[in-house]
Amino acid sequence: MSSGHQVSIREHCIPTPGSGPYICAPGPDGALWFCESGTSRIGRMDAAGRFTEFVLPTPNATPIGIIAGADGRLWFCEKAANQVGAITPGGEITEYPLPSAGAGPDGIMAGPDGNIWFSETSIGRIGRITPAGEVTEFSEGLSPDCRPLSIVPRDGALWFSQAAGNKVGRIGMDGAISEIPIPTHDSQPRAMAPHPDGSIWFVETSGNALGRLDREGRITEHPVSVPEASLRGVCVGEDGTLWITANAANMILRMSPEGAMMGAFPIPTAGSGARCIATMPDGRIFFTAYDAGAIGEVVWR
Repeated sequence: MSSGHQVSIREHCIPTPGSGPYICAPGPDGALWFCESGTSRIGRMDAAGRFTEFVLPTPNATPIGIIAGADGRLWFCEKAANQVGAITPGGEITEYPLPSAGAGPDGIMAGPDGNIWFSETSIGRIGRITPAGEVTEFSEGLSPDCRPLSIVPRDGALWFSQAAGNKVGRIGMDGAISEIPIPTHDSQPRAMAPHPDGSIWFVETSGNALGRLDREGRITEHPVSVPEASLRGVCVGEDGTLWITANAANMILRMSPEGAMMGAFPIPTAGSGARCIATMPDGRIFFTAYDAGAIGEVVWR
């Protein structure tokens, strides 16, 4: 399947074996930052492909989600340690225990209020932490079967996927929550990405499709042509197209903003375990290869 571009995939091997890179995000220093879930480290890759790794104070913490905060630090979830952490670009780490046991923090996002918001997947809540480390948890308005995952901003609020509840949720800065059901049963929504046109796109891992939530709250679903792809991550390229990780198919997929497939590109390392995919401010696109212990780069200009 042709994309109309010359596309290649470059892989950058992380120095520490068993690193298990999961979520990645641009940092305030222009580097790509990522969670090494397998080795309790936070990783950094600069524009030249050089790595720096920072060991977390808590062993076996299983860092998952990571995002740049308004305070200049990178904030991340420690799923197994039940903590939220923060790291400066220089590597100084602070960890904040969560008040509820077994919360399972996972997805994380900087809110328009200057705070950091995160999903407490194991107990079905949304958490908020201030730069000083004060935590508040919200659950009123969430379905009992809710298991929030990814979080993205739009229009002064935050939106999140509910893999178990098969819904998309919205939480305002006042903590008010509402939910929108996804048409396809048991679609397993996961990663989300806001689009410049005001929509929010999300992967449906079991539905083998991308969902699109418009400004009016309507959801449309766009199947991918690769069967049983196990979609995991999605980001928006600088031209407005969607780039998607297909874990089981071991590919990077591309889709137009209208929902048409534009390309399917094999990842060189077999069984790489593609997870998160992110766009950098300079337009470069990177993804995490969990099982290969690498950072992949989509080269398409």
